[in-house]
Amino acid sequence: MKQNLKKLAFFLTAIVTLASCTTQSTTSLFNGKNLDGWHVDVPAMDSIPETINPFIIRDGMLVSLGDPRGHLITDATYKDYRLEVEYRFAGEPGNCGVLVHVSTPRALYKMFPKSIEVQMMHEDAGDFWVIVQDITADDMLKRRGPKEKWGIVEGTERRIKNLTDGSEKPLGEWNAMTVECLNNKIKVWVNGDLVNYGYDATVSSGQIAVQAEGAEVEFKKLELTPITNISK
Repeated sequence: MKQNLKKLAFFLTAIVTLASCTTQSTTSLFNGKNLDGWHVDVPAMDSIPETINPFIIRDGMLVSLGDPRGHLITDATYKDYRLEVEYRFAGEPGNCGVLVHVSTPRALYKMFPKSIEVQMMHEDAGDFWVIVQDITADDMLKRRGPKEKWGIVEGTERRIKNLTDGSEKPLGEWNAMTVECLNNKIKVWVNGDLVNYGYDATVSSGQIAVQAEGAEVEFKKLELTPITNISK
């Protein structure tokens, strides 16, 4: 009897452990037809009538044309999720990013919303850039620079370099990026490599955004899977 009770206790413990962090159904953040569920924040569109929207749907993909610069932001806010992104630079390599925990628009340089950016810039994919929010990572002095220069606003050191080199695919090929936001932690994988891990973030929920930041980028996947963290 005691042996059976021990087995039962072990089994129940395993079930609780597995259930402590479970995923739910996956949904696509764009429908392949239009920008329903998103809104555009491009400062130049406020005052220059002929300014184009740099975010379009082409061949079922979401495309950031790069210019004019700004952001495409989800209408909804999210907390505790895994975001799967497949992207490539359509022409010349350049800069772009996925922003998580987005809130106040134009909080930095009258352009960038309050958020934490996961960098997609060619050869720097997976860097963190803090934007009027903050996050901690291991080896911060090595990866962020001298502590007295750290900050979250203009003129301070806001970049936390990623952990790897060579995780990106050659130009023209599709990259797979996974961003996992759980409680106040953010983990980033690029093509299966863990490239960044941050914790003690000053924010744990918000909208999601993609950038127009000078280079044309195609997105064929932006899928979100909620995470139910029972143990939190």
